[in-house]
Amino acid sequence: MKTFTKYFFSIWIVVFLLFAYWQINDPDPEIWVSIYIIAALFSGMAVKGKHPLIPLSISIIACLIGAIYFFPESVWEWIGFELENKDLTMKTKESEEARETFGLLIVAIILSVSAYVGWKKKN
Repeated sequence: MKTFTKYFFSIWIVVFLLFAYWQINDPDPEIWVSIYIIAALFSGMAVKGKHPLIPLSISIIACLIGAIYFFPESVWEWIGFELENKDLTMKTKESEEARETFGLLIVAIILSVSAYVGWKKKN
């Protein structure tokens, strides 16, 4: 299990750093780069076997609240639009919000895995 979690979180370090890099051109990069850098740092801690449950829990809750806040009304239309057009450019505000929602959900899921591993390790 230790080897799996090391590889799992190592991959997510790279992914979150790429996400942070891609957010540099975003209209509000300071928010999104920070979110992904924090997720990469938590993943780095997880690689070393450290899973700070309280900070992880706060971050997970914040990501879920953010995802609910940004969740666009037309998310299913956005998904259909993306699949139909195969175009990754920002056409509408809804597409930006939908992508931000899914980014926050990805962070919440990966941090939840770290929290679960830390909780299992503690008990």
